[in-house]
Amino acid sequence: MMKYNLQQEFYKLYKKEADNAYFSPGRVNLIGEHIDYNGGLVMPCAITFGTYLLVSPNEDGIFRFSSLNFEDKYEVPLQQHYQKNGNGWFNFPIGVIEHFLKDGHELGGLDMLYFGDIPISSGLSSSASIEVVTAYALNDLFSAGYSKLDLVKLSKSVENNFIGVNSGIMDQFAVTFGEKNKALMLNCDTLDYQAVDSNLGEYVLAIINTNKPRQLAESKYNERVQECKEALTALQQELNINHLCDIDSASFEKHQHLITNPVVLKRAKHVIEENDRVKLAAKALAGNNLDKFGRLMYASHDSLRDLYEVSGAELDAVVEYSQTNPNVAGARMTGAGFGGCAIALVKGDTFDEYSKAVTEYYTSKIGYAPSVYSSSIGNGVGLLSVAVN
Repeated sequence: MMKYNLQQEFYKLYKKEADNAYFSPGRVNLIGEHIDYNGGLVMPCAITFGTYLLVSPNEDGIFRFSSLNFEDKYEVPLQQHYQKNGNGWFNFPIGVIEHFLKDGHELGGLDMLYFGDIPISSGLSSSASIEVVTAYALNDLFSAGYSKLDLVKLSKSVENNFIGVNSGIMDQFAVTFGEKNKALMLNCDTLDYQAVDSNLGEYVLAIINTNKPRQLAESKYNERVQECKEALTALQQELNINHLCDIDSASFEKHQHLITNPVVLKRAKHVIEENDRVKLAAKALAGNNLDKFGRLMYASHDSLRDLYEVSGAELDAVVEYSQTNPNVAGARMTGAGFGGCAIALVKGDTFDEYSKAVTEYYTSKIGYAPSVYSSSIGNGVGLLSVAVN
């Protein structure tokens, strides 16, 4: 049950009812980590947490932004051009508006209320969720004619060029194209994708937020990108490839001698083997073999910890506990690492017991508690009935 009646909150703010309501989910990546910038396969899914947006046009020619998650409100008159203003949350919708205007669309004033039930800074794509729900709403309200894929590319452009975060396309893609009980096997190079049946049966998706601040993630992320470029350059001495993921593990075995830096070799080994794991995971999920899928999740985490070195004591503690619990099929870190979230496949009727036990184990090792959520695989962005409560 949502803790707010959003229509009531909208009325409190704007003294009128919202005309339209939209929802865009967050996402987790089930498997295929640090693959998106290496031209390979990832397997995200939309989750049932996300961003709600209630909107009503106004005659004042003003964009008004309010959120139930942040105290700061913001309003700005309709103009031809916008720039980022500090680090406020409202920069995400303003960046989307700027992109619509740059593409030549005529917009009008809007009163807007956002509410997100995604934990902020947890690596579950709250920023992509805000971008996509705004883009979807503007496309609908002003009949801009963008396709879903256009909205994905537009939202990624906002993230990269307006906000200034050098992220891949997976987050925006997953929250736009997500389907209930399906994972998306996405080729990050071509944007071809396959919706893979992912009926979790008696399992739920546990999302465990380590609650560790992620200060290191960006510098280490850029470092890993550079190491992968070094590995690719070395392999290109003998192989005609554009991305590390253009080869499989067998081919890598034959040519790994070309990479003389042992650290760079470890990074490449993770990427190429992880890409192969995604293909195996798709088969396991489609065949309803959750035990096999769970083993691939654990193997992915081990590789991210030992070869790619983007885990940490917090994420490892969640996975360590999960491996001792017979009601867990698999667990792994998800996202860039260095904090953020882990995911686990947990038998639904034991979720409360799992949540309590993993919290106790984690707190005893780390010194503070994680936050544990239960989710299923949900749909992507869309229009809601207006009575949101």
